[in-house]
Amino acid sequence: MRLVFDPVFGEVDITASVEELASLARAVAEGYGFIGSTSPLGGGTLAGVGVRKASGPGIRIELDASRQVLVISGAPGARAILAADLQSMATAEDGGHLHIDYFPGHPYLVEGSVPIVVNSPHGGMPTR
Repeated sequence: MRLVFDPVFGEVDITASVEELASLARAVAEGYGFIGSTSPLGGGTLAGVGVRKASGPGIRIELDASRQVLVISGAPGARAILAADLQSMATAEDGGHLHIDYFPGHPYLVEGSVPIVVNSPHGGMPTR
């Protein structure tokens, strides 16, 4: 898995294999886990993604700058929705990417969450 923070756009770009995205989806659904980066640190590359349970509505995605880790925390219902989105990207066979960023009324993200872009393991734009 490769996680790169872009300071210009303030978002994290996630590129992963089918297995890595499926593992991230499982961790989000379960509310705990850590998926490490396979890329060396530097140039905005993060060390991994940590997932933890939290109370309250919604999901918070934040950057732990001291550890160079993306942290996803939230309540079970919100985590289930994000996990389904991640699993959909893992199983989609036609490529593309998914932007997950907060807007008022977002179904699961809370205000202040770091936007992420999840790239399909099959790359590129959708073929269908």
